Amino acid sequence: MATKSISSIQNQFIRQLVQLKDKSRERKKTGLFLIEGEREISLAIKGKYNIETVLFCLDFISEKQISEFSNQQIDFIGISKEVYEKLAYRDTTEGILAVAKSKNHLISDLKFKTKSPLILVAEAPEKPGNIGALLRTADAANVDAVIIANPKTDLYNPNIIRSSVGCVFTNQVATGNTSEIIEFLKTKNIRIFCAALQASVAYHTQDFTKSTAIVVGTEATGLSDDWLKESNQNIIIPMQGEIDSMNVSVAAGILIFEAKRQRNFK
Repeated sequence: MATKSISSIQNQFIRQLVQLKDKSRERKKTGLFLIEGEREISLAIKGKYNIETVLFCLDFISEKQISEFSNQQIDFIGISKEVYEKLAYRDTTEGILAVAKSKNHLISDLKFKTKSPLILVAEAPEKPGNIGALLRTADAANVDAVIIANPKTDLYNPNIIRSSVGCVFTNQVATGNTSEIIEFLKTKNIRIFCAALQASVAYHTQDFTKSTAIVVGTEATGLSDDWLKESNQNIIIPMQGEIDSMNVSVAAGILIFEAKRQRNFK
């Protein structure tokens, strides 16, 4: 199946891929990124990502598994164990990687299939693991879109792909600054519910059946004043312990699934 094979980590193409794995700047400059894992590559294809190249190591994966991707217009390259271990991000070895083209993730490109969309907005999440967990929650709830305001890391960071188990490809995701996102939501008549301590009411007392954006901030700083000024209603998860906050992805999950419950999980 492979049109060629590469066995040296000094190969120029392999060195470029290492840069894609390690450097956000390189991913942005080239518009390319690496995907690791069979499931993740399959989800990217399902999400209509353009896969340019698949690299595989037969020390870890069978030709039968690779053949599942053979109906795609993709270049296949066999690589040595040494090359694979140089490119792989995870400790577990699946033996397959792909080079894919990134998407623009513009707010203007968002399309809603329902008249009352449910949107998760996260402002300035820093930790790739948290972003990945938010994307997994969004996929589980089948929200209409995820919007990242003032992103601190690019969506194709290998740790985001890993921690989201490919849900970065299954969600409709947009990024932008806070002001343009607020303007977009207001233009679309989408109510803004901010998870915040100030002037808040218990989340379960609110009606999330209409067009809704649930907005969460970081544990450390919460949401910016711009969001709090434009919020239709601040909401809070009543805490019964000693602390007054929880992990952002956990909080988002509670809020999103309350909205889904109110919508009879539709």
